[in-house]
Amino acid sequence: MENATLKLRGMSCASCARSIEDAISSVPGVNECSVNFGAEQATVDYDPRTTDLQAIQDAVDAAGYSAYPLQEQNLMTGEDDEEKRYRQKESRDLVRKVTVGGIIGTVLVIGSLPMMTGLHLPLIPMWLHNPWLQLVLTTPVQFWCGYSFYVNTWKAFKRHAATMDTLIALGTSAAYFYSLFATLFPGFFIAQGLMPDVYYETAAIVITLILLGRLFENRAKGQTSEAIRKLIGLQAKTARLIRNGREVDVPIEQVQISDVVLVRPGEKIPVDGEVVDGTSTVDEAMVTGESVAVKKQPGDEVIGATINKTGSFKFRATRVGKDTVLAQIVQLVQQAQGSKAPIQRLADQVTGWFVPAVIAIAIFTFIIWYNIMGNVTLALITTVGVLIIACPCALGLATPTSVMVGTGKGAENGILIKGAESLEIAHQIQTIVLDKTGTITQGKPTVTDFLTVNGTLNGNEIKLIQLAASLERNSEHPLAEAVVRYAQSQEVTLADVRDFEAVAGSGVQGIVTNRFVQIGTQRWMEELSINTQSLQQDKERLEYLGKTAVWLVVDGEIKGLMGIADAIKPTSTQAVKVLQKLGLEVVMLTGDNRRTAESIAREVGIKRVLAEVRPDQKAATVQALQAEGKIVAMVGDGINDAPALAQADVGIAIGTGTDVAIAASDITLISGDLQGIVTAIQLSRATIRNIRQNLFFAFIYNVAGIPIAAGILFPIFGWLLNPIIAGAAMAFSSVSVVTNALRLRNFQPKTLG
Repeated sequence: MENATLKLRGMSCASCARSIEDAISSVPGVNECSVNFGAEQATVDYDPRTTDLQAIQDAVDAAGYSAYPLQEQNLMTGEDDEEKRYRQKESRDLVRKVTVGGIIGTVLVIGSLPMMTGLHLPLIPMWLHNPWLQLVLTTPVQFWCGYSFYVNTWKAFKRHAATMDTLIALGTSAAYFYSLFATLFPGFFIAQGLMPDVYYETAAIVITLILLGRLFENRAKGQTSEAIRKLIGLQAKTARLIRNGREVDVPIEQVQISDVVLVRPGEKIPVDGEVVDGTSTVDEAMVTGESVAVKKQPGDEVIGATINKTGSFKFRATRVGKDTVLAQIVQLVQQAQGSKAPIQRLADQVTGWFVPAVIAIAIFTFIIWYNIMGNVTLALITTVGVLIIACPCALGLATPTSVMVGTGKGAENGILIKGAESLEIAHQIQTIVLDKTGTITQGKPTVTDFLTVNGTLNGNEIKLIQLAASLERNSEHPLAEAVVRYAQSQEVTLADVRDFEAVAGSGVQGIVTNRFVQIGTQRWMEELSINTQSLQQDKERLEYLGKTAVWLVVDGEIKGLMGIADAIKPTSTQAVKVLQKLGLEVVMLTGDNRRTAESIAREVGIKRVLAEVRPDQKAATVQALQAEGKIVAMVGDGINDAPALAQADVGIAIGTGTDVAIAASDITLISGDLQGIVTAIQLSRATIRNIRQNLFFAFIYNVAGIPIAAGILFPIFGWLLNPIIAGAAMAFSSVSVVTNALRLRNFQPKTLG
């Protein structure tokens, strides 16, 4: 299976999105399709052996729309050039039509005021009342400004469908052609005792208002992607390279991997790389959300678009172009903004039958009023009002606009949310499972104690350090790195290792200088039946202090015990406290022994501890929590956390961890700070609250507006909804939904405490 994202054109409402979804899904070989009306994108999973993108595009074209594969976003502009030109052209076209329609509509309304008010208004020239003049003025608005409504209606008719454009075309055409008939044959109405009233102003003003609404909507929708443009705007435009001993300024597109780049104080770092010379502090807030500048020295990684603060340094470029962290963040945000949240399903179901139902209601309204009152004018006004006021757009925009703003806001705060579904589920989380090493703690453990059965260090103990560090050098575990660093601090020379083996969740073993060396946990020692009594009291003391006790065995005998401590992250305790205040159960999961785990848990305020869990058991442990009926989020950073991250309802990876863990997660915290979990949950809750507000407004608007337009209040108050007011309400209903979604841009995470 392959996945592709298509940019769509020609959609006017959520019904169009449904039509495109049906058209693509009908193509043989398409496994799944999701169309996002707000983002104007289609995400398609298809079998390349059965179909291809051209066949899918052809299906979209046959449905009356157009599609093309989404190109990589231009890292300077924030959108591909073709899409930018299209939007500019569309905006200019709308402005022209709104201007012409507005001027003509104003003249028509002034000329119609005597008829609308029933008053003689001497200040209005009589010639403005002339229906022939009004016909001449209205015709270009009806058929030039409203041209797209007729074209889209015809396209929909050919595929036996109806859209919002169908409603607008029917409503305005009813007003226009009724007025045309009254202009051509006024005697027909006079013979029946009726005034040959015309409603040209209704058709012209409704078309103008709806186009104005679309202009505002397009501009507002453009703001929903502001986060992507903000991120891309962080990108440096040039880089200062060191070539042949000289400094050369080049456009950022010309930087290649392994180029050496010089960065001075106050300058943006152009691409990702590794410091090779010099020291400085770097402000990474724009990418990670971390407000404190980070010290950088040779060997440290730097991220493109971050700002050098104090000193100058040189770094070697390691990732450029689309491979930089910033480019990948943009890609993930774009992917998330094009996804569809489960909460949208109800709106999708409604829009599937919305337009046909409105047409049926309009016809029923005309029949009822004409039969009851015998008044064709009354029947016409109510029918046009029903057709005009109905708006599936608001339903279609309610969810995607909020998702687009929410995921973009997450990226601004160093939180990458892979899809709308993850964003929605996050607000339902009941239990947060935190891996200890690298999540609660710094993930940079150090050896604080090296105890031997013979007491103080001598030449023999130095030999033990050599055996331990030589063996651990072959392991990727953070504790192994701590042992190697300890040996280096003691200036111990490491030896070669044969037959190295890592025993999952237990330890490592191998042959070092012809000695069989094993390093591991208490549980492993018990499984191997190795007597640990000689240092047992020391082990319990280390564990009480919150240190991890690791045994050193040589040729089957205990020779030493290492105490390894991993400092708790400064914000872990506060983050746990806030998560608990949010009503969440916080659980710590670790492979450490229970005594050490409980010591760390006490320090950060966690009450439930799942200790001595082997890596291959982590996913099953998460599954057991889910079996308790809880919605579980797993937070981890290591390779061995990946299965548990995938098993959890929401997997949250620490961005400073491994690529495997990040790939298996639903949410990534770039900075590695647990405050990101708090922010992610708060953002999820704010976004879902915003979506519910939008859906409530969209449903209530249509549930209340359509009956009012149909004249339900007329028998009680003798009042009918003017179609012009209905047109204004319809035009701005979707604008109000998008505007409400844009309020999420003001989201600020609650401070810790």
